[in-house]
Amino acid sequence: MAAASTTKKSWKLQEIVAHTSNVSSLILGKTSGRLLATGGEDCRVNIWAVNKPNCIMSLTGHNNPVECIQFSSTEEQVVAGSQSGSLRVWDLEAAKILRTLTGHKANVCSLDFHPYGEYVASGSMDTNIKLWDIRRKGCVFRYKGHTQAVRCLCFSPDGKWLASASDDSTIKLWNLTTGKMMTEFTAHTAAVNVVTFHPNEYLLASGSSDRTIKLWDLEKFQMIGSSEGETSPVSIAFNPDGCCLYSGSQDSLRVYGWEPDRCFDVVPVTWGKVADLAICNNQLIGVSSSLTNVSSYVVDLSRVKKSGSVIQGFIQDDKPLAAPPVKGTSIRRNYERPLTTCNTHQRVKQNSESDRRSPEGERRSPSSEEDRDDKESTAEIRNPEDYKEIFQPSSAISRTPPKRSEPFPAPPEDEIFPVKPNTALEMMTPLPERLKPEQLKMAPMASSTPVNRVEPTIVPPANRLLPGANPAPSKAEPAVILASRNEPIGLKASDFLPPAKNNNQPALNDDDALSQIRKGHDTMCVVLTSRHKNLDTVRAVWSSGDIKTSLDSAVTINDLSIIVDILNILNLKQSLWKLDLCTSILPQIEKLLQSKYESYVQTGCTSLKLILQRFLPLIADNLTAPPSVGVDITREERHQKCKACYKQLRNLRNVVKSKAGLVGRHGSAFRELQLLMAALD
Repeated sequence: MAAASTTKKSWKLQEIVAHTSNVSSLILGKTSGRLLATGGEDCRVNIWAVNKPNCIMSLTGHNNPVECIQFSSTEEQVVAGSQSGSLRVWDLEAAKILRTLTGHKANVCSLDFHPYGEYVASGSMDTNIKLWDIRRKGCVFRYKGHTQAVRCLCFSPDGKWLASASDDSTIKLWNLTTGKMMTEFTAHTAAVNVVTFHPNEYLLASGSSDRTIKLWDLEKFQMIGSSEGETSPVSIAFNPDGCCLYSGSQDSLRVYGWEPDRCFDVVPVTWGKVADLAICNNQLIGVSSSLTNVSSYVVDLSRVKKSGSVIQGFIQDDKPLAAPPVKGTSIRRNYERPLTTCNTHQRVKQNSESDRRSPEGERRSPSSEEDRDDKESTAEIRNPEDYKEIFQPSSAISRTPPKRSEPFPAPPEDEIFPVKPNTALEMMTPLPERLKPEQLKMAPMASSTPVNRVEPTIVPPANRLLPGANPAPSKAEPAVILASRNEPIGLKASDFLPPAKNNNQPALNDDDALSQIRKGHDTMCVVLTSRHKNLDTVRAVWSSGDIKTSLDSAVTINDLSIIVDILNILNLKQSLWKLDLCTSILPQIEKLLQSKYESYVQTGCTSLKLILQRFLPLIADNLTAPPSVGVDITREERHQKCKACYKQLRNLRNVVKSKAGLVGRHGSAFRELQLLMAALD
């Protein structure tokens, strides 16, 4: 117990630069918890070992950004779907492309491998779900019923059912044997982002943008629980023994129980918007991305409260969790898994029936175009040592994964990486200012370091303080204020209290101390009230449906924080963008890109990238088109707007070019913008 109290409950494991452009998708291998696959806008899929800095394998072949990835249950194969609607399956052990599957008419949003057979399910923005036979390179069934994008797919542990979650706020359960929908759950009020089956019982969990997690009984097909969090759950996972449900959301991990609904524990984790969770060695591993970087985090589940599970129909609180109940004692029916990996004859027979039922009739031979795609796809091994360690031939006796791996060691609780050295340096820096030169030579030192080693820290005469002057703050405000930080910039507790002039000064009474603390409170209230009033003004115009006028009113207010709030909404709902908006917002984007606030710069980069991708071809076509015959007022107005946008983009190009040399994620974002703006020439 002593060791547990001196180590962290959650910590950041690693941060890597995963791609040359923004990371668009990432997934963990659930079997081992030690494999990570990342997909990027550079159209590559990279394979990593968790907590190792180098990429094991880089998979190419896609010509569009990779939207989603999934490992097979054995972690020997990986499938990736792209914005073009195509899927590619790679054999990681053989380091080669296995299949190229085409058929979707829009982005592939979700993927899942069948737990036993050689099948992959894919969901798309075209609202269709397709079941693919990897061996025969074809679609064997198509499931239709959703009206919007299919965001998550999950096979049941016994491989007989498929659950699908969609932006249309519904969850559908499909029977793979009959090819028909079994039931539909409609209690969510917003897009359903994630769905997963209980590992043993007939129970399904779902997470939605309505900020709720709901649990569904798959025997009675009804909702048995609903828990609301502070933010929308992004990833959910049952504990391996099924005792509780973990929900990863913005900077936190929540532990839920059901019947009755309860939240057992909330663990702060600085992972931002977590993308995926995996459990191994009583540790939960979470991964998240920001631009080109991917970060991994660990939570020690032995120190997370999971008590209060439902066993035999009653609740046992404040007791250690017992071993999973023996089959037959559960209050629900359990899945019956096959004793062997699969019955090949039965599986092929079901496929043949599905082929006959398939509306597409996609029992076809591979096309020459797909064969060419397979030849162009490669699996480049970048780290032979890690590759041999992890992806040994399947005939080998010992393999990793899934051989047992050691848990990640937890860092000490009091470990603070960069703060202690900087604090010590700040405390030592003013020392030469307080001592005279002759005192400096005689000052006792802890080591035999020569005195002249201290000279670089002495402040030049022009910057030295005059007698009686107040000392300057030891730490200047940074040039860039990060979007996420653990302490306020430039604020110290001592700044809010009057300095003591001498030791004989009497202590402040409570009223005086409170008045000093509240000195800036009224000013802050005025600032926040003004911002709230401005947002109300913009919202009133927005609600009338006139987005252009609401944006113009926000620009007139001359407050960048209001502009950022509106742009964050527009960036999420790209269908709201019109050419009219670009003429108003491009001058504001120039201000955002030059701001000292990192969040402002990020919003500006995202908006500019969206404008370039959606409107630059239109602008170029209008400016290069020959003049029309006769009078066309609409065309003339559009030409003037395109001309104004082109001029503003040319001005912005100088700003982007000046910042493209920055290092880190900002530099990468500006370099990507610079490439997009090359078409302006």
